[in-house]
Amino acid sequence: MASLDIAEVARISGMPPSTLRFYEEKGLIAPIGRRGLRRLYDAGVVERLALIALGRASGFTLDEIAGMFGADGDLRIDRHLLSAKADDLDRAIKKLTTMRDGLRHAAVCKAASHMECPTFRRILRIAARK
Repeated sequence: MASLDIAEVARISGMPPSTLRFYEEKGLIAPIGRRGLRRLYDAGVVERLALIALGRASGFTLDEIAGMFGADGDLRIDRHLLSAKADDLDRAIKKLTTMRDGLRHAAVCKAASHMECPTFRRILRIAARK
């Protein structure tokens, strides 16, 4: 079984060692041993870190991501949770797209003041919503 020390995992994954140690504390990854003072990880940890990064980028919490890994380390993804997160992303994309389009309009708007521009005022209302 190939093993990587923490510096190698950090280099390959692009994550700092502090993040790897934090993920270890949260139970998301686990070392398989040590080489001197350095933690050693199974080479499969790189793929697991990629799954964690995908989950984080998609808006999942670390607790939600941890719940996707079984005690045996196998991936167990709740498809309903994935669908709900995709719906959340659709709403965020729609909001961001509207804001982007409004900002582009405001950049070239001929109104004397942005506060007189109906499009800019709509952006303000959208931005105020959570």
